[in-house]
Amino acid sequence: MTPSSLAYRNQGAVLSPPRAAASSTLFKALLWVQGLYYLATAIWPLVSIKTFQMVTGPKTDHLPTGQEADHWLVMTVGVLIAAIALALLTAAWRGRRSPEAAVLAIASTLGLIGIDVIYVLRQVIDPIYLVDAVAEVVLVMAWVFALTGQRRVEHAVVS
Repeated sequence: MTPSSLAYRNQGAVLSPPRAAASSTLFKALLWVQGLYYLATAIWPLVSIKTFQMVTGPKTDHLPTGQEADHWLVMTVGVLIAAIALALLTAAWRGRRSPEAAVLAIASTLGLIGIDVIYVLRQVIDPIYLVDAVAEVVLVMAWVFALTGQRRVEHAVVS
């Protein structure tokens, strides 16, 4: 048996070398893509609430004071999504496949899909948020692909 046909262990999953490398590359790429997407969408309302509202529709979280600078809910969500983005980007930069990073990525994506869909259906937020929901669904599908491919056993471990 040649060395290239031997399987090796990668964090508990048995993978062939090419498959393991591809799975690890996809995992890292997803962390970069989702982290950058979240960072861009999180910073946007913090930098320009006016252009953010031009695309996503008017917000009402500033009505108690009537001041445009008091969009407390939009700002809070932006800061929290930025924090998630920084965690994902740090994991991508470190290049390690961490279960915590995958859980954070998938859980935040599922949560945002739910918020987008429910509140568009309730007519609380504009339908443009469904564009974000589609992007989030694509991320979930990519994560499922990356994680299920990671667990498949293609070769037996030779001891």
